[in-house]
Amino acid sequence: MKIISIFNNKGGVGKTTLTYHLAHILAEMGKKVLILDMDSQCNMSLYGMQEEKLEEIWKEEDNVIDNGFDSAKQQMEKEDFNRLFETPRTMHFLLKSVEEGISDFKALPPPVKITDNLHLIPSRLTLFMYENKISERWSGMFLGEALSIRTVTRIRNLAELYASQNHYDFVIIDTSPSLGMLNKVIISTVDGFMIPCLPDMFSLYGIKNIGAALTQWQREFNTCFQIISEEKRKEFPKKLVRFLGYTIYNAKIYKKTSQSNPWNLAEAHFDYAEKIPDTIKKHIDEKVRKHLFEEMVKTPIGNDAVMHSHNTLTNMAQKYKNPIWKVPGLDNLESSDKISITGNQAVYKATREKYNDFAKDFLTRVTTLDDE
Repeated sequence: MKIISIFNNKGGVGKTTLTYHLAHILAEMGKKVLILDMDSQCNMSLYGMQEEKLEEIWKEEDNVIDNGFDSAKQQMEKEDFNRLFETPRTMHFLLKSVEEGISDFKALPPPVKITDNLHLIPSRLTLFMYENKISERWSGMFLGEALSIRTVTRIRNLAELYASQNHYDFVIIDTSPSLGMLNKVIISTVDGFMIPCLPDMFSLYGIKNIGAALTQWQREFNTCFQIISEEKRKEFPKKLVRFLGYTIYNAKIYKKTSQSNPWNLAEAHFDYAEKIPDTIKKHIDEKVRKHLFEEMVKTPIGNDAVMHSHNTLTNMAQKYKNPIWKVPGLDNLESSDKISITGNQAVYKATREKYNDFAKDFLTRVTTLDDE
């Protein structure tokens, strides 16, 4: 099992859309996948489930989130409290016991089932409360305090527990664009991450920011590992996170103007796209990417497979809670959408091959994570 995050310090690059469709195509390829929505904006949750269902989950656990487990247990009927662990819960609910500093419950609530091979644990707006606890307890990690270490490692620990119980091949964590404490512990404790980019100045600066932050984060973790005991070190992953590569995503397509522009990008976009590999080499520490072949660092994951804009196709995917390529075959299309979707069904369905190519390259890169 591998724990993966798709991350960029720059918002609006299609990170959640890419994560959702990658997870779907991996599931169609026979991989079992769990998505953890760790973005309090909940965009991934709304991709994978109806808003009414998400609201229902929130309401059921509001008492625990607002008042804590002990208080909620006293106020609720025993059957109602136990039922909280028999139906899907949010990531904040799962993290709440650590936030409160109490023992974890043995039962793991079931995830939301999107397909047989693809499951989701949704988010909620209150995740900032757990991020605050990470900040409060961060320095205690260097003293070997058990609760501090548990707070920093709990997200990965939950991923491992769910993977063990449900035999997932991948746990993919969707994050916010922030470089705050929550993403600090997520990105530092996953197995690998990739960066989706738009071919523009902002993505280049995003890569620079990620590289600087990751270097600092790893320095802090390495300092901690030298101080704490070997037994407590076992709570952390054996290897620090490694880079899987970048992808140019959601860029506008232009007709090829020359052989030197192989990706059908506008010239201004292509100029920025060409700068991405050098920006990575300059700012992403070599220790984080040394397992990759040189060509993997230079070339986008999947090459141009998912490079170009989906335009309104992603809106329909989110509206109908299905990957783009499945939308034309749905029985519940609204009449106002049906004519447009039916007329462009070849375009919708063609995206499956693109994501399939992207996933194949992704899987090749994942195998490098096992290299020493």
